[in-house]
Amino acid sequence: MQDLLATLETFLEAGVDEIIQDTPRNLIAEKQEKLVANQVKQNPVVAQQVSQASPAGPAIPQAANINKANLVAELKPTASSIAESKKLAEAANSLEELKEALANFKGCELYKTAKNLVFSDGNRESDIVLIGEAPGASEDEQGIPFCGISGQLLDDIFRAIGRKRANNLYITNSVFWRPPGNRRPTDEEIAICRPFVEKHIALKKPKLIVLVGGTALASVLPDITTTISKIRGNFMKYKNPYLDQEIDITAIFHPSYLLRQPGKKRVMWDDMVKIKGFFS
Repeated sequence: MQDLLATLETFLEAGVDEIIQDTPRNLIAEKQEKLVANQVKQNPVVAQQVSQASPAGPAIPQAANINKANLVAELKPTASSIAESKKLAEAANSLEELKEALANFKGCELYKTAKNLVFSDGNRESDIVLIGEAPGASEDEQGIPFCGISGQLLDDIFRAIGRKRANNLYITNSVFWRPPGNRRPTDEEIAICRPFVEKHIALKKPKLIVLVGGTALASVLPDITTTISKIRGNFMKYKNPYLDQEIDITAIFHPSYLLRQPGKKRVMWDDMVKIKGFFS
């Protein structure tokens, strides 16, 4: 029972707040089967080999013209997708150019099911940048990060320390399109978007970066393996390939977590006091 409770707590910290289906699905296996089926449909030789295969045999035909490595590559973010995101991010010399590059980028398939690109909101001259997780339904509808219930709470939290979007707050995301069903972005989707996030930070050059939630932590600080509950409240130094100097960075709970765990609001307030003190 304790193990189960610990697992649920970990899920909540990561932002998992709903179950989409009653039973789990192996999406990787399903996609692999679909890829093989397409290969079979397009190649009579492969079709014959599949029909003669034993039920206990391998799931992927061993035909010479079917490369298992290529099939596996299609299940992961290809090197070309990440290379393209790096190329586009490096070429952007302004926030406008970065946003345009994202609008035309097809390497992250989340754009296919999303209504809008969700790039940023707030004052571009702000000395603090908040990086959230991924757009939800409200954000996808309006194209604005943190505009739903969680965003309203986030606004209230920062308003308590004298920060408002219109005046001295700037907000962006780790992933710029809504994942279907509000699921957590996959590691692959985060990796594809990471160059854009890094260049976004470099173009803004804030005094402080605030990571809002576990997905933001995984996006910006992928080498850190601890949970956000253990790292929050600490100030660290951050640098990426597009920065010429380090920037201070910290992390806070996602407001959706506070909505589920109101007892953590006291901890959040302690973090807010530290953030306000950083600029004193």
